[in-house]
Amino acid sequence: MTTTAPSSPTPGERADAAVDAILAGLDQLGTDSSRGLVVDSPPGAGKSTLVVRAAGHLVAQGREVMIVAQTNEQVDDLAERLVERHPELTVGRLLRSGGVLAPRLEALDRVTGAQRITDLQPRPPVIVATAAKWARVSNEQGHWPLAIVDEAYQMRSDALLACAGLFDKALFVGDPGQLDPFSSVATERWHGLSWNPLNNAVDVTLAHNPTMALHSLPVSWRLPASAAELTERAFYPFTRFVAGTRPDDRRMTLLPALGRDAVDRVLDLAADTGWGCLELPFRQTLRTDRELADALVATVLRLLTRGTTTRCEQAPDGRPLAPARIAVGVSHNDQAEAVRSRIALNPRLAGVTVDTANRLQGREFDVTLVWHPLSGRVDASAFHLETGRLCVLLSRHRHACLVFARAGIPELLDRHPSTQPVHLDVPPKFPDGWRAHQIVMAHLGRPGHHVRA
Repeated sequence: MTTTAPSSPTPGERADAAVDAILAGLDQLGTDSSRGLVVDSPPGAGKSTLVVRAAGHLVAQGREVMIVAQTNEQVDDLAERLVERHPELTVGRLLRSGGVLAPRLEALDRVTGAQRITDLQPRPPVIVATAAKWARVSNEQGHWPLAIVDEAYQMRSDALLACAGLFDKALFVGDPGQLDPFSSVATERWHGLSWNPLNNAVDVTLAHNPTMALHSLPVSWRLPASAAELTERAFYPFTRFVAGTRPDDRRMTLLPALGRDAVDRVLDLAADTGWGCLELPFRQTLRTDRELADALVATVLRLLTRGTTTRCEQAPDGRPLAPARIAVGVSHNDQAEAVRSRIALNPRLAGVTVDTANRLQGREFDVTLVWHPLSGRVDASAFHLETGRLCVLLSRHRHACLVFARAGIPELLDRHPSTQPVHLDVPPKFPDGWRAHQIVMAHLGRPGHHVRA
Protein backbone atom coordinates (compact mmCIF):
# COMPACT_ATOMS: atom_id res chain seq x y z
CA MET A 1 0.00 0.00 0.00
CA THR A 2 1.41 3.35 -1.03
CA THR A 3 0.59 6.68 0.46
CA THR A 4 0.93 10.03 -1.21
CA ALA A 5 2.53 12.85 0.67
CA PRO A 6 0.18 15.71 1.40
CA SER A 7 0.62 18.55 -1.05
CA SER A 8 1.83 21.86 0.32
CA PRO A 9 -0.78 24.62 0.38
CA THR A 10 -0.97 26.97 -2.58
CA PRO A 11 -0.23 30.68 -2.06
CA GLY A 12 -3.96 31.38 -2.22
CA GLU A 13 -4.67 28.79 0.46
CA ARG A 14 -1.92 30.21 2.66
CA ALA A 15 -3.31 33.73 2.28
CA ASP A 16 -6.88 32.60 3.03
CA ALA A 17 -5.76 30.73 6.15
CA ALA A 18 -3.89 33.81 7.41
CA VAL A 19 -6.91 36.07 6.89
CA ASP A 20 -9.22 33.55 8.58
CA ALA A 21 -6.90 33.51 11.61
CA ILE A 22 -6.90 37.32 11.73
CA LEU A 23 -10.70 37.51 11.58
CA ALA A 24 -10.94 34.86 14.30
CA GLY A 25 -8.58 36.99 16.38
CA LEU A 26 -10.86 39.99 15.86
CA ASP A 27 -13.80 37.95 17.12
CA GLN A 28 -11.76 36.98 20.16
CA LEU A 29 -11.01 40.64 20.91
CA GLY A 30 -14.60 41.08 21.99
CA THR A 31 -14.23 38.50 24.76
CA ASP A 32 -10.69 38.94 26.14
CA SER A 33 -8.61 41.70 27.70
CA SER A 34 -6.19 42.15 24.79
CA ARG A 35 -5.94 45.66 23.36
CA GLY A 36 -5.70 44.57 19.75
CA LEU A 37 -3.94 42.76 16.92
CA VAL A 38 -0.94 43.64 14.75
CA VAL A 39 -0.73 42.39 11.17
CA ASP A 40 2.61 42.71 9.36
CA SER A 41 2.46 42.68 5.60
CA PRO A 42 5.15 42.50 2.91
CA PRO A 43 4.74 44.66 -0.22
CA GLY A 44 1.61 43.91 -2.20
CA ALA A 45 0.25 41.31 0.22
CA GLY A 46 -3.25 42.80 0.36
CA LYS A 47 -3.23 45.21 3.32
CA SER A 48 -6.12 47.26 1.96
CA THR A 49 -8.04 44.12 1.01
CA LEU A 50 -7.68 42.89 4.59
CA VAL A 51 -8.87 46.23 5.99
CA VAL A 52 -11.93 46.17 3.74
CA ARG A 53 -12.73 42.56 4.56
CA ALA A 54 -12.23 43.07 8.31
CA ALA A 55 -14.54 46.09 8.31
CA GLY A 56 -17.28 44.14 6.54
CA HIS A 57 -16.79 41.21 8.92
CA LEU A 58 -17.24 43.44 11.97
CA VAL A 59 -20.25 45.30 10.59
CA ALA A 60 -21.94 41.98 9.80
CA GLN A 61 -21.75 41.28 13.55
CA GLY A 62 -23.45 44.57 14.33
CA ARG A 63 -20.26 46.40 15.38
CA GLU A 64 -19.37 49.95 14.42
CA VAL A 65 -15.88 50.60 13.10
CA MET A 66 -13.67 53.65 12.70
CA ILE A 67 -10.86 53.39 10.15
CA VAL A 68 -7.72 55.48 10.46
CA ALA A 69 -5.52 56.04 7.40
CA GLN A 70 -2.55 58.34 6.90
CA THR A 71 -3.34 60.33 3.74
CA ASN A 72 -6.47 61.59 2.04
CA GLU A 73 -5.72 59.44 -1.00
CA GLN A 74 -5.58 56.32 1.18
CA VAL A 75 -8.89 57.30 2.81
CA ASP A 76 -10.60 57.79 -0.56
CA ASP A 77 -9.26 54.46 -1.82
CA LEU A 78 -10.61 52.64 1.24
CA ALA A 79 -14.03 54.30 1.03
CA GLU A 80 -14.33 53.35 -2.64
CA ARG A 81 -13.24 49.75 -2.05
CA LEU A 82 -15.53 49.34 0.95
CA VAL A 83 -18.70 50.08 -1.00
CA GLU A 84 -17.52 48.06 -3.99
CA ARG A 85 -16.80 44.99 -1.84
CA HIS A 86 -19.84 45.36 0.45
CA PRO A 87 -22.84 46.57 -1.60
CA GLU A 88 -25.05 46.76 1.50
CA LEU A 89 -22.65 49.02 3.43
CA THR A 90 -22.90 52.76 4.00
CA VAL A 91 -19.58 54.54 4.56
CA GLY A 92 -18.97 57.92 6.16
CA ARG A 93 -16.01 59.94 4.95
CA LEU A 94 -14.81 62.64 7.37
CA LEU A 95 -13.44 65.60 5.41
CA ARG A 96 -10.89 68.24 6.31
CA SER A 97 -12.18 71.71 7.07
CA GLY A 98 -13.55 73.19 3.86
CA GLY A 99 -13.05 69.89 2.05
CA VAL A 100 -15.47 68.16 -0.32
CA LEU A 101 -15.82 64.59 -1.52
CA ALA A 102 -13.47 63.56 -4.29
CA PRO A 103 -15.32 63.25 -7.64
CA ARG A 104 -14.92 59.46 -7.65
CA LEU A 105 -16.71 59.28 -4.28
CA GLU A 106 -19.44 61.77 -5.20
CA ALA A 107 -20.65 59.27 -7.79
CA LEU A 108 -21.19 56.61 -5.09
CA ASP A 109 -24.59 56.82 -3.37
CA ARG A 110 -23.43 54.94 -0.29
CA VAL A 111 -20.53 57.26 0.58
CA THR A 112 -21.52 60.25 2.71
CA GLY A 113 -19.07 63.08 3.29
CA ALA A 114 -19.09 65.57 6.15
CA GLN A 115 -16.64 67.79 7.99
CA ARG A 116 -18.03 66.86 11.42
CA ILE A 117 -19.17 63.59 12.98
CA THR A 118 -22.45 65.19 14.05
CA ASP A 119 -23.31 65.89 10.39
CA LEU A 120 -23.18 62.17 9.55
CA GLN A 121 -26.78 61.35 10.41
CA PRO A 122 -27.75 58.61 10.79
CA ARG A 123 -24.22 57.62 11.73
CA PRO A 124 -22.83 55.07 9.24
CA PRO A 125 -21.47 51.79 10.65
CA VAL A 126 -18.05 52.56 9.09
CA ILE A 127 -16.40 55.97 9.18
CA VAL A 128 -13.07 56.61 7.45
CA ALA A 129 -10.72 59.55 7.97
CA THR A 130 -7.08 60.50 8.23
CA ALA A 131 -5.33 60.37 11.60
CA ALA A 132 -5.08 64.17 11.53
CA LYS A 133 -8.85 64.46 11.15
CA TRP A 134 -9.62 61.89 13.86
CA ALA A 135 -7.44 63.93 16.24
CA ARG A 136 -10.04 66.71 15.99
CA VAL A 137 -12.94 64.47 17.01
CA SER A 138 -13.79 64.59 20.71
CA ASN A 139 -15.03 61.76 22.91
CA GLU A 140 -18.34 63.58 23.25
CA GLN A 141 -18.85 63.28 19.49
CA GLY A 142 -18.35 59.53 19.40
CA HIS A 143 -16.64 56.45 20.76
CA TRP A 144 -15.98 53.16 18.99
CA PRO A 145 -15.33 49.69 20.40
CA LEU A 146 -12.73 49.00 17.70
CA ALA A 147 -10.58 50.92 15.23
CA ILE A 148 -8.70 49.69 12.19
CA VAL A 149 -5.42 51.54 11.64
CA ASP A 150 -4.19 51.20 8.05
CA GLU A 151 -0.52 51.76 7.12
CA ALA A 152 0.22 51.75 10.85
CA TYR A 153 4.00 51.77 10.39
CA GLN A 154 3.70 55.14 8.61
CA MET A 155 1.84 56.60 11.61
CA ARG A 156 3.80 58.45 14.28
CA SER A 157 2.96 57.46 17.83
CA ASP A 158 1.95 61.01 18.76
CA ALA A 159 -0.69 60.84 16.00
CA LEU A 160 -1.98 57.62 17.54
CA LEU A 161 -2.07 59.20 20.99
CA ALA A 162 -4.12 62.11 19.63
CA CYS A 163 -6.98 59.81 18.60
CA ALA A 164 -6.51 56.79 20.90
CA GLY A 165 -9.21 57.98 23.28
CA LEU A 166 -11.86 57.39 20.64
CA PHE A 167 -11.61 53.58 20.65
CA ASP A 168 -11.08 50.69 23.04
CA LYS A 169 -9.21 48.18 20.85
CA ALA A 170 -7.50 48.24 17.47
CA LEU A 171 -6.38 46.23 14.48
CA PHE A 172 -3.04 47.60 13.24
CA VAL A 173 -2.20 46.74 9.62
CA GLY A 174 1.04 47.83 7.98
CA ASP A 175 4.30 47.09 6.21
CA PRO A 176 7.27 47.00 8.61
CA GLY A 177 9.71 47.42 5.72
CA GLN A 178 8.50 50.86 4.67
CA LEU A 179 9.99 54.20 5.63
CA ASP A 180 9.85 55.16 9.29
CA PRO A 181 8.05 58.37 10.31
CA PHE A 182 10.40 61.33 10.23
CA SER A 183 10.66 64.85 11.57
CA SER A 184 12.73 67.89 10.69
CA VAL A 185 13.33 68.75 14.38
CA ALA A 186 15.96 67.27 16.70
CA THR A 187 14.69 64.09 18.34
CA GLU A 188 17.52 63.10 20.70
CA ARG A 189 15.56 64.13 23.79
CA TRP A 190 13.12 61.24 23.26
CA HIS A 191 15.60 58.43 22.58
CA GLY A 192 14.94 55.44 24.81
CA LEU A 193 11.46 56.54 25.90
CA SER A 194 8.74 53.96 25.34
CA TRP A 195 6.42 56.72 24.17
CA ASN A 196 8.90 58.36 21.78
CA PRO A 197 6.61 60.41 19.50
CA LEU A 198 8.88 59.75 16.52
CA ASN A 199 8.50 55.97 16.81
CA ASN A 200 5.82 54.41 14.68
CA ALA A 201 2.44 53.57 16.17
CA VAL A 202 3.04 49.80 16.12
CA ASP A 203 6.36 49.85 18.00
CA VAL A 204 5.01 52.11 20.75
CA THR A 205 1.83 50.06 21.10
CA LEU A 206 3.79 46.82 21.41
CA ALA A 207 6.17 48.40 23.94
CA HIS A 208 3.20 48.99 26.24
CA ASN A 209 1.27 45.85 25.26
CA PRO A 210 3.90 43.13 24.79
CA THR A 211 1.33 40.30 24.79
CA MET A 212 -0.62 41.69 21.85
CA ALA A 213 -1.13 39.03 19.16
CA LEU A 214 1.05 39.29 16.04
CA HIS A 215 -0.02 38.02 12.61
CA SER A 216 1.46 38.32 9.13
CA LEU A 217 0.23 38.05 5.56
CA PRO A 218 2.32 35.31 3.90
CA VAL A 219 1.91 36.06 0.19
CA SER A 220 2.94 39.04 -1.95
CA TRP A 221 0.61 39.34 -4.93
CA ARG A 222 2.60 42.24 -6.38
CA LEU A 223 6.19 41.04 -6.40
CA PRO A 224 7.10 38.47 -9.05
CA ALA A 225 8.84 35.26 -8.06
CA SER A 226 12.14 36.81 -9.17
CA ALA A 227 11.86 39.54 -6.52
CA ALA A 228 10.18 37.90 -3.52
CA GLU A 229 13.21 35.93 -2.29
CA LEU A 230 15.63 38.88 -2.44
CA THR A 231 13.12 41.27 -0.86
CA GLU A 232 12.43 38.86 2.00
CA ARG A 233 16.12 38.19 2.64
CA ALA A 234 17.19 41.83 2.55
CA PHE A 235 14.26 43.53 4.27
CA TYR A 236 11.92 41.03 5.98
CA PRO A 237 13.97 38.41 7.86
CA PHE A 238 11.18 38.05 10.44
CA THR A 239 8.20 38.16 8.07
CA ARG A 240 8.32 35.07 5.90
CA PHE A 241 6.41 35.30 2.63
CA VAL A 242 6.32 33.93 -0.90
CA ALA A 243 5.27 35.31 -4.26
CA GLY A 244 1.70 34.62 -5.26
CA THR A 245 2.78 33.69 -8.79
CA ARG A 246 5.17 31.14 -10.26
CA PRO A 247 8.26 32.13 -12.28
CA ASP A 248 6.53 31.50 -15.61
CA ASP A 249 3.27 33.26 -14.72
CA ARG A 250 4.66 36.68 -15.60
CA ARG A 251 6.67 37.50 -18.69
CA MET A 252 8.00 40.73 -20.14
CA THR A 253 9.02 40.64 -23.79
CA LEU A 254 10.64 43.23 -26.03
CA LEU A 255 11.04 43.38 -29.78
CA PRO A 256 14.59 42.64 -30.99
CA ALA A 257 16.97 45.57 -30.61
CA LEU A 258 18.43 47.26 -33.67
CA GLY A 259 21.72 47.63 -31.81
CA ARG A 260 23.22 46.12 -28.70
CA ASP A 261 24.26 49.03 -26.52
CA ALA A 262 24.26 48.95 -22.72
CA VAL A 263 20.63 50.11 -22.49
CA ASP A 264 19.40 47.29 -24.71
CA ARG A 265 21.49 44.73 -22.86
CA VAL A 266 20.19 45.73 -19.43
CA LEU A 267 16.62 45.70 -20.71
CA ASP A 268 17.07 42.20 -22.08
CA LEU A 269 18.49 41.08 -18.72
CA ALA A 270 15.52 42.59 -16.88
CA ALA A 271 13.10 40.85 -19.23
CA ASP A 272 14.83 37.50 -18.65
CA THR A 273 15.47 37.69 -14.90
CA GLY A 274 13.28 40.45 -13.48
CA TRP A 275 16.37 42.45 -12.44
CA GLY A 276 18.90 44.62 -14.21
CA CYS A 277 21.65 46.95 -13.02
CA LEU A 278 23.18 49.53 -15.36
CA GLU A 279 26.51 50.58 -13.88
CA LEU A 280 28.04 53.84 -15.02
CA PRO A 281 31.81 54.46 -14.64
CA PHE A 282 33.04 55.33 -11.16
CA ARG A 283 32.86 59.02 -10.36
CA GLN A 284 31.99 61.10 -7.32
CA THR A 285 29.23 63.37 -8.52
CA LEU A 286 26.76 65.99 -7.48
CA ARG A 287 23.47 64.63 -6.19
CA THR A 288 21.82 65.46 -9.53
CA ASP A 289 24.15 63.34 -11.67
CA ARG A 290 23.39 64.48 -15.24
CA GLU A 291 24.71 61.33 -16.90
CA LEU A 292 22.70 59.05 -14.64
CA ALA A 293 19.53 61.10 -15.21
CA ASP A 294 20.13 60.87 -18.97
CA ALA A 295 20.57 57.09 -18.71
CA LEU A 296 17.30 56.70 -16.80
CA VAL A 297 15.31 58.68 -19.35
CA ALA A 298 16.98 56.92 -22.29
CA THR A 299 16.03 53.56 -20.81
CA VAL A 300 12.41 54.59 -20.27
CA LEU A 301 12.22 55.70 -23.89
CA ARG A 302 13.82 52.47 -25.10
CA LEU A 303 11.31 50.44 -23.08
CA LEU A 304 8.52 52.07 -25.03
CA THR A 305 10.15 52.15 -28.47
CA ARG A 306 11.00 48.43 -28.30
CA GLY A 307 7.35 47.51 -28.04
CA THR A 308 7.49 46.05 -24.54
CA THR A 309 4.62 43.68 -23.70
CA THR A 310 3.74 42.25 -20.29
CA ARG A 311 1.84 39.04 -19.68
CA CYS A 312 0.49 38.03 -16.27
CA GLU A 313 -2.60 36.72 -14.50
CA GLN A 314 -4.27 40.11 -15.06
CA ALA A 315 -3.53 40.09 -18.81
CA PRO A 316 -2.87 36.51 -19.95
CA ASP A 317 -2.95 37.55 -23.62
CA GLY A 318 -0.49 40.35 -23.02
CA ARG A 319 -0.78 44.11 -23.03
CA PRO A 320 1.57 46.82 -24.28
CA LEU A 321 3.56 48.54 -21.57
CA ALA A 322 2.05 52.02 -21.17
CA PRO A 323 3.88 55.05 -19.75
CA ALA A 324 1.46 55.11 -16.80
CA ARG A 325 2.74 51.66 -15.76
CA ILE A 326 6.37 52.84 -15.50
CA ALA A 327 7.89 54.60 -12.48
CA VAL A 328 11.26 56.18 -11.80
CA GLY A 329 12.14 56.17 -8.09
CA VAL A 330 14.72 58.50 -6.53
CA SER A 331 15.80 59.60 -3.06
CA HIS A 332 15.70 63.40 -3.38
CA ASN A 333 13.29 65.94 -4.84
CA ASP A 334 16.03 67.58 -6.93
CA GLN A 335 16.82 64.20 -8.50
CA ALA A 336 13.13 63.78 -9.32
CA GLU A 337 13.08 67.23 -10.92
CA ALA A 338 16.20 66.41 -12.97
CA VAL A 339 14.47 63.35 -14.43
CA ARG A 340 11.08 65.08 -14.90
CA SER A 341 12.63 67.96 -16.81
CA ARG A 342 14.15 65.51 -19.29
CA ILE A 343 10.96 63.46 -19.61
CA ALA A 344 8.96 66.62 -20.31
CA LEU A 345 11.00 67.15 -23.50
CA ASN A 346 9.52 64.00 -25.08
CA PRO A 347 5.71 63.85 -25.40
CA ARG A 348 5.91 60.08 -25.82
CA LEU A 349 6.96 59.79 -22.16
CA ALA A 350 3.94 61.66 -20.79
CA GLY A 351 2.38 59.69 -17.97
CA VAL A 352 5.60 58.19 -16.57
CA THR A 353 5.69 58.61 -12.78
CA VAL A 354 8.83 60.15 -11.29
CA ASP A 355 8.94 60.58 -7.53
CA THR A 356 10.78 60.00 -4.28
CA ALA A 357 10.49 56.81 -2.25
CA ASN A 358 8.35 58.62 0.32
CA ARG A 359 5.68 59.35 -2.28
CA LEU A 360 5.91 56.00 -4.04
CA GLN A 361 4.98 54.08 -0.88
CA GLY A 362 1.92 51.93 -1.45
CA ARG A 363 1.95 52.34 -5.25
CA GLU A 364 2.37 49.62 -7.87
CA PHE A 365 3.76 49.58 -11.42
CA ASP A 366 4.74 47.04 -14.03
CA VAL A 367 8.34 48.27 -14.37
CA THR A 368 10.37 50.50 -12.07
CA LEU A 369 13.69 52.22 -12.66
CA VAL A 370 15.63 53.14 -9.52
CA TRP A 371 18.29 55.81 -8.99
CA HIS A 372 20.40 54.06 -6.35
CA PRO A 373 20.60 56.17 -3.16
CA LEU A 374 24.40 55.69 -2.86
CA SER A 375 25.32 56.34 -6.48
CA GLY A 376 28.23 58.76 -6.87
CA ARG A 377 28.45 59.58 -3.18
CA VAL A 378 31.59 60.09 -1.10
CA ASP A 379 29.93 58.83 2.08
CA ALA A 380 27.14 56.53 3.22
CA SER A 381 24.98 58.68 5.49
CA ALA A 382 22.13 57.42 7.67
CA PHE A 383 19.61 58.95 5.24
CA HIS A 384 20.99 57.07 2.26
CA LEU A 385 21.41 53.82 4.20
CA GLU A 386 17.79 53.93 5.42
CA THR A 387 16.43 50.38 5.05
CA GLY A 388 12.89 51.47 4.26
CA ARG A 389 13.97 53.79 1.45
CA LEU A 390 15.76 51.05 -0.46
CA CYS A 391 12.95 48.60 0.28
CA VAL A 392 10.29 50.92 -1.13
CA LEU A 393 12.32 51.65 -4.26
CA LEU A 394 12.92 47.95 -5.01
CA SER A 395 9.42 46.64 -4.27
CA ARG A 396 7.01 48.64 -6.45
CA HIS A 397 7.15 46.41 -9.54
CA ARG A 398 5.11 43.51 -10.90
CA HIS A 399 7.50 42.49 -13.67
CA ALA A 400 10.97 44.05 -13.56
CA CYS A 401 13.15 46.47 -11.62
CA LEU A 402 16.19 48.22 -13.11
CA VAL A 403 18.77 49.86 -10.86
CA PHE A 404 21.05 52.69 -12.07
CA ALA A 405 24.24 53.52 -10.22
CA ARG A 406 27.84 54.59 -10.47
CA ALA A 407 30.43 51.86 -9.93
CA GLY A 408 31.97 51.59 -6.49
CA ILE A 409 28.98 51.15 -4.16
CA PRO A 410 30.25 47.90 -2.54
CA GLU A 411 33.58 49.58 -1.87
CA LEU A 412 31.78 52.64 -0.46
CA LEU A 413 29.87 50.38 1.93
CA ASP A 414 33.10 48.72 3.02
CA ARG A 415 34.63 52.14 3.77
CA HIS A 416 31.59 53.23 5.77
CA PRO A 417 30.44 50.37 8.01
CA SER A 418 27.31 50.97 10.04
CA THR A 419 28.16 53.38 12.86
CA GLN A 420 24.73 54.27 14.16
CA PRO A 421 24.90 55.41 17.81
CA VAL A 422 23.63 53.01 20.44
CA HIS A 423 21.09 54.41 22.89
CA LEU A 424 19.92 52.84 26.11
CA ASP A 425 16.51 51.14 25.93
CA VAL A 426 16.38 51.52 22.13
CA PRO A 427 16.06 48.12 20.39
CA PRO A 428 18.50 47.82 17.47
CA LYS A 429 16.86 48.12 14.07
CA PHE A 430 17.22 44.91 12.10
CA PRO A 431 17.92 44.52 9.33
CA ASP A 432 19.98 47.68 9.27
CA GLY A 433 20.52 49.61 6.07
CA TRP A 434 24.18 48.66 5.70
CA ARG A 435 23.35 44.95 5.68
CA ALA A 436 20.37 45.42 3.34
CA HIS A 437 22.48 47.37 0.83
CA GLN A 438 25.20 44.72 0.91
CA ILE A 439 22.69 41.94 0.20
CA VAL A 440 21.11 43.87 -2.68
CA MET A 441 24.42 44.81 -4.28
CA ALA A 442 25.70 41.23 -3.98
CA HIS A 443 22.59 40.06 -5.84
CA LEU A 444 22.78 42.75 -8.54
CA GLY A 445 26.50 42.14 -8.99
CA ARG A 446 26.00 38.54 -10.04
CA PRO A 447 26.50 37.56 -13.70
CA GLY A 448 23.26 37.98 -15.59
CA HIS A 449 22.02 41.00 -13.63
CA HIS A 450 24.70 43.54 -14.35
CA VAL A 451 25.73 45.67 -17.37
CA ARG A 452 28.54 48.23 -17.48
CA ALA A 453 27.83 51.32 -19.55
